[in-house]
Amino acid sequence: MPTAIVVGGGIGGLAAALALVGRGWDVQVLERAPEVAEVGSGISLWSNALRALDALGVGDTVRAQGMAEVSAGIRDDRGRWLSRTDVATLRERFGAPVVIHRARLLDILRTALPESVVHTGISAREATADGTVGHSAGTSSADLIVGADGIRSVVRRAVCGEVAPRYAGYTAWRTVVDTEEQLTEFGETWGRGARFGMAPLADGRIYCFAVYNAPEKMTGSLTEVRDRFANWHHPIPTLLAAADPNTVLHNDIYDLPALPTFIAGRIALVGDAAHAMTPNLGQGGCQALEDAVVLGRLAGEPDGLARYDRERRPRTQMITHRSARIGAVAQLSARPLVAIRNTALRLTPTSVQLRSMAEVLDWTC
Repeated sequence: MPTAIVVGGGIGGLAAALALVGRGWDVQVLERAPEVAEVGSGISLWSNALRALDALGVGDTVRAQGMAEVSAGIRDDRGRWLSRTDVATLRERFGAPVVIHRARLLDILRTALPESVVHTGISAREATADGTVGHSAGTSSADLIVGADGIRSVVRRAVCGEVAPRYAGYTAWRTVVDTEEQLTEFGETWGRGARFGMAPLADGRIYCFAVYNAPEKMTGSLTEVRDRFANWHHPIPTLLAAADPNTVLHNDIYDLPALPTFIAGRIALVGDAAHAMTPNLGQGGCQALEDAVVLGRLAGEPDGLARYDRERRPRTQMITHRSARIGAVAQLSARPLVAIRNTALRLTPTSVQLRSMAEVLDWTC
């Protein structure tokens, strides 16, 4: 039985473990946190990610967490529509997306794994291309090391050396709120140098996020965020008022420059360790799930890791670049440029939107 050590117990790590276990590998996941969990955040799973989850055997379980009837689009800060998504056509063409709490997705992935696979409270310190990982509990070796340890990956050093993440120029606040608001749409509101997004969850709560231009590592408070968006359209101020400061996540937004390779010796990188991207396309977790399925399919094959690199690197780097471009447009702050952007959004036909989405969403396993 081939052996694998997965460093990182997030979405990409658990999915990679599940893909490898399904192919007969003996897998151990090393997660530095004391438990596998993430609070305060939702995730959009588009049709490409749902196909990956189908391949992992948990697609139907995830779909059961979705909302049956929702609308979507982009508004300006006064609530006027800039772009409406033809949800019926989207569903027919690609399949309906699912918005789910990240903690619930992690729970689904972990539950699908054997109990003995995941080990928490273990921090990786180094990895080597010969298949060895030094960690807080000692040293482990395997036929395959999967670096799923995020944008500041320890494992990546053995593949590409030190790679500094790039600050995108904006910061994000994310939360899931309990409110009496009845929301049946998901989408974003674009202002000047700021955005707000919201999406209903199946349990009645609402996932929302606030994004605005800011210097890197600038501190702030939820009160300041509420003030910044106080005059935006309903229900944005209401959602922020309902946010619990103890569960709000605040993160500056980064991505990675294009890596020259995702592999070295017995190591393969997945998810943010390989291609951390801005969240503007909602594809970060989706691409990690794709990585996991492809790695599971190829890892045991002759020249399998090289084939994994050839298949995954061009696609993920294309999506990373596209997401960064969208973020630059969405975060425009100069009034003339914002006016041009908003007019362009209003004039863009739905058919153009769907063609643009196809290159990303039409992926198959």
